[in-house]
Amino acid sequence: MKNLKTLLFLLFVLGMISCNSKLQPGQLKVEGGIIQGTVMEDMNIYRGIPFAAAPVGDLRWKAPQPVKEWEGVKQTTDYAPAPMQGGNPPSGKSEDCLYLNVWTPAKSADEKLPVMVWIYGGGFSFGSTSEPVSDGQALADKGVVLVSIAYRVGQLGFLAHPELSAESPEGVSGNYGLLDQIAALKWIQNNIAAFGGDPDRVTIFGESAGGISVSMLCASPLAKGLFHGAISQSGGSFGPSRPTTYPGENMKTLKQAESDGIEYVKQHGGTSIADLRKIEAEKFIPAGWTMPGGWPIVDGVVIPDDQYKLYEKNQYNDVPVLIGYNSDEGASFMREKNPEDVRNSVIQRFGKHADALLEAYPLAENSVPKTARDLMRDVAFGWQTWIWARLQSQTGKSNVYYYYFDQHPEFPEDSPLYGYGSPHGQDVAFVFQHLDPNNSSQSDIDISEAMGTYWTNFAKYGNPNGEGIPQWPAFSNDKPEVMYLQQKTHVGPVPSEESLKVLDEYFKWRRTDEGAEWAK
Repeated sequence: MKNLKTLLFLLFVLGMISCNSKLQPGQLKVEGGIIQGTVMEDMNIYRGIPFAAAPVGDLRWKAPQPVKEWEGVKQTTDYAPAPMQGGNPPSGKSEDCLYLNVWTPAKSADEKLPVMVWIYGGGFSFGSTSEPVSDGQALADKGVVLVSIAYRVGQLGFLAHPELSAESPEGVSGNYGLLDQIAALKWIQNNIAAFGGDPDRVTIFGESAGGISVSMLCASPLAKGLFHGAISQSGGSFGPSRPTTYPGENMKTLKQAESDGIEYVKQHGGTSIADLRKIEAEKFIPAGWTMPGGWPIVDGVVIPDDQYKLYEKNQYNDVPVLIGYNSDEGASFMREKNPEDVRNSVIQRFGKHADALLEAYPLAENSVPKTARDLMRDVAFGWQTWIWARLQSQTGKSNVYYYYFDQHPEFPEDSPLYGYGSPHGQDVAFVFQHLDPNNSSQSDIDISEAMGTYWTNFAKYGNPNGEGIPQWPAFSNDKPEVMYLQQKTHVGPVPSEESLKVLDEYFKWRRTDEGAEWAK
């Protein structure tokens, strides 16, 4: 049966290649029909390619379904609308949102270039493929096929409810946004050869919720074999589930999420999911950042268990990973403005581990210094990255490459930015080579070029190293080396490792019966 499936797939790909050889410039045959992209001298660009049926009507809160065929030639020269969300994405927004974009420098379908698949961030409540900062042309110029994919966010992407679970053959609900990502990766496996891409060399990469998605896809059995390398920027999802969510402990169980979903239906004046399917999608756009319905859950199927436990048991997709975070992520997430508020927040969040953490991440008498912000950085991103690197180094076979992004000016003492590092999201423009030429130092340009080269080398070889850039050693528990992207690239120790060890004691406790009971 496996050989038959392989033969059918090869016949499908060969058929597409044969058909594509007869099409006009910029036209390709993909699942659904013929598309027309934008033809450039060194790049062909396809925007707004549907990879699944529109998740509207009865398909709202269902797993993505196969794309519907169209007649004639579909123009794929403009971005499709982003998913429903607060704010105003550049391409607009719509419930009909399951589209992807491709930048390819390949001149023919037989080039088999490595493929990079971008997954946007936005806290699983926002996000768009049409943001100028993630335009893929500059990265594709480095010899890869660049794909950016959309997925449902907010309540339309992650609402769990007993009725929705009953509708599902697997008996679960809530992870529709992740299922969208998996559907896009399957589409890429079946279609990317027509764009000159190699389906056997696919690297997923993303930042923030996109980086967390990468982590979850590495843990999901449904994504097995759909990618061969993974890059997570400010991601990771190794915290235990918790009924009241905090950064770094965002996950809920299916039962908890279903209970939240029942209340969500009531909030919208309904008594059933059928009632909510009759409501216009715009009604689900929250006035602010709200839960439930805006984050993946441990459902036992898409995400089988606590990811930490899965990695301990070597139950994950073991591929090379390149993972890291920014030096001052905490500046983007800390809401407390004075030491007293920070102290009270730490006590509420960390219970009996609060004093040890306040000592590891000290406060100043009259201000909230970077050391205090670093607790927020590390609980949400630093510890997630460190423990991912440690677990995979211990249980896996594939290499781990670990980085720390700290590229910023040395602000003068009279500047309001004095004492600040690199905030959340700053790295995206560096990776995609989209720095502001009027506001970038030569060091910024050099770091951006190095990152673009490291990232694309990783996609090509499963290893970021190559000519013209400093050697990046693989991380191991015996030799925990980290690449510092900091004015000049250089290798150094794990940042704040002693503080991370204190934080690790908190997470160990949270996984005990006592810690789990306390979190309720």
